Amino acid sequence: MTTNTWAEEVDVSDLGTLDEEGFAGLAERHRRELHVHCYRMLGSFQDAEDTVQETFLRAWRRRETFEGRSTFRAWLYRIATNACLDLLAKRRPEPASGGEVLWLQPYPDRMLDELSADAADEPEAATVSRETIELAYLVAVQHLAPRPRAVLVLRDVLGWPAKDVAEFLGDSVNSVNSALQRARAGLRAHLPSERQDWTGDEEDVATRDLVRRFTEASVAVDIEALTTLLRDDVRCSMPPTPGLQIGRDNVVADWREDGFAEMTGLRAVPTAANRQPAIAFYHWRESEGAYLPLTLDVLRITGGAITEITTFHADQFARFGLPESLPATGDGGAS
Repeated sequence: MTTNTWAEEVDVSDLGTLDEEGFAGLAERHRRELHVHCYRMLGSFQDAEDTVQETFLRAWRRRETFEGRSTFRAWLYRIATNACLDLLAKRRPEPASGGEVLWLQPYPDRMLDELSADAADEPEAATVSRETIELAYLVAVQHLAPRPRAVLVLRDVLGWPAKDVAEFLGDSVNSVNSALQRARAGLRAHLPSERQDWTGDEEDVATRDLVRRFTEASVAVDIEALTTLLRDDVRCSMPPTPGLQIGRDNVVADWREDGFAEMTGLRAVPTAANRQPAIAFYHWRESEGAYLPLTLDVLRITGGAITEITTFHADQFARFGLPESLPATGDGGAS
């Protein structure tokens, strides 16, 4: 993969002379990081994908306005940020009454790794750092008004100077600094008091063991074993379905009411989303003679216990490169 840096790698002093193919070649090198930026702004993988396409279209149409006062990359970020703000102005959704973000979608780690493969001091590493891509952070960001949200992401995640952010958004530096303070306060109000323990490193043995036990207990539909793995104040949600459950007793009661205790024929495949451990569950379908996608659980773990379970529907499997089905025999996952 070509390493990106904040400095320009090619001469883009006269974009107006490029044909569509040449322009697309320049823009495509920044697709993944722009996608992550839009995802952080919007909370939806699909909306981010659509917004990056809109960004490239706007950039192509406005290519002759690029004056070289900033880098080509910064110019694309400016267009992408404004495209996000335009989308939010048209249809900004509100979090549900329980605070859950119903449009939330997971981001596969395998795609984040396309950026983080570069050196740790590269801008890309900051773009996908665990602290600003985990689901709890994404949810907290979605509670902010659009412009303070943009200021927070540009200043605190991407590290843009206040002067540049002010120019991006057509505001004064004082206005940007004020918006940043409001955004930080709003973020703190919606972030959990503790962040997750998961690092994904091989030496993270205790957390890996906890994920393994959760997976095995889920496949076995052993609710008693699952209960012992949950923290007292565990949270459980399933976007886009409303209905946040808070507290171990409430979560377990909800599982029982939904008929989980009677479910059979489950298998699981480990994966990772938003720098968090995740498990893809499959359910046996006799008519198909195979295990088919069921749900994707993304876990937040703190203090040696599961603090949050965010469950997504099977329509997310393809993005994770997960198999469309598991055979009746074989080692396609835990059984």
